[in-house]
Amino acid sequence: MNVINKAQTNTATKNPCKLCSPFGASLVFKGIRGTIPILHGSQGCSTYIRRYFISHFREPVDIASSNFVEETSIFGGEKNLCEALENVNKQYNPEVIGVATTCLSETIGDDVPLFLNDFLKKKGAEPFPDIIFVSTPSYSGTHMDGFHAAVRSIVEYYSRSRQTESSASLISQAGKSVAVFPNFVSPEDIRHLKQIILDFGMKFVFVPDYSDTLDGATWDKYKKIPEGGTPKDDLLVLQKISSVIEFGDSLDGKDSAGKFLGSEFGSKRYGLGLPVGIDLTDNFLNSLEIISGRKTPDKYIAQRGRLVDAYCDAHKYLFGKKAVVFGEEDMVMSIARFLCEIGMIPVLCASGAKGDKMREISQQLFLEYKNEIIVRTKADFVDIEEESEVLNPDLLIGNSKGYSLSRKLGIPLVRVGFPIHDRFGASRISHLCYKGTQELFDRIVNAVIAKKQSESVAGYTYM
Repeated sequence: MNVINKAQTNTATKNPCKLCSPFGASLVFKGIRGTIPILHGSQGCSTYIRRYFISHFREPVDIASSNFVEETSIFGGEKNLCEALENVNKQYNPEVIGVATTCLSETIGDDVPLFLNDFLKKKGAEPFPDIIFVSTPSYSGTHMDGFHAAVRSIVEYYSRSRQTESSASLISQAGKSVAVFPNFVSPEDIRHLKQIILDFGMKFVFVPDYSDTLDGATWDKYKKIPEGGTPKDDLLVLQKISSVIEFGDSLDGKDSAGKFLGSEFGSKRYGLGLPVGIDLTDNFLNSLEIISGRKTPDKYIAQRGRLVDAYCDAHKYLFGKKAVVFGEEDMVMSIARFLCEIGMIPVLCASGAKGDKMREISQQLFLEYKNEIIVRTKADFVDIEEESEVLNPDLLIGNSKGYSLSRKLGIPLVRVGFPIHDRFGASRISHLCYKGTQELFDRIVNAVIAKKQSESVAGYTYM
């Protein structure tokens, strides 16, 4: 068996299988209570990111900008950034302002930490929101790099901050608590993960938690900052929480938020793959058993049993079917492992990330297959299309950016991850644990059946 690891070398990128780094940072900031993101760069960057947010989540999203112009690009953006901070504070009255850089400000070499330090010195004793900075040049990473960098910046900032009276009270009441870094998953997935932890009798701190801010209820009046998100007091107790669950295979070998808490405060880190499928979900629940000292609740044992039964019932439809999987590196790896569980072959696994961990896991994952399976890192959709035409898959699994390929090749697309612009309810798509896997599994089976049914001369109505 040969796993073919391909990455672009000297070819031009036309349609990358990724988004920009400030996008990921902005998403994380939207998951912190009372926070407004500011992008230090041109107005177009924040407009582009807002458009993607709104189309996927169907919620109003404000992202401020320091609004570079030609003069700023030459002489630097300190003045623009300070004005943006003052304007955002005046208009939104936030608890926190998250500042992320764009390619332009990084390229000209703006020293943003120095700008912020000088700004706060001038404010003196005047109260001002917390300012959290993260460096996110898109030319050196993907939206997931920006996401993880922002999580770490937030954790570092508050772990080293002075605790308030209310946060100290939370520590004393915490009992069995766990810090969770959930990775880039849907609001529905975050809600489900929180419920599972509650069912183990534990409290939690999620960083980020955009389950309400990006999938909330209808408002009677417009709210400049939506309700929800991880409260500041919860962030201040992170240093006292002894156990950390951090989802994402790609974080092995990287300076993540979970590793920071482990090295600085002795927290025990459980680094897990996103729990898609039975094996990875078992790992997650086993970790919760160790942390909580409790057995897995019966309702999750029952969910697992129903999922195993579904695997058996649908085996005849899926065995040997080929799938192309693309999107965020961690999601691609977890879905590929899940496909192997159900007898499908992930003939192409593609991500816009550099993908060192993706290649390593693929070597272990595909040992049982005699087929050649391609793992493409730094992927472009042009390359994915060329590979798919040769591989002739039965199914595409990924975000809406794969629709044109699906339409061109006549292959069903099962939509997962981000962005999903051409279907409704993206915020409520479940991917994780037995429940989310069951929903994903049913969608995959039905996509395969529907394709076969549509191509049948008889047009059968019974399976």
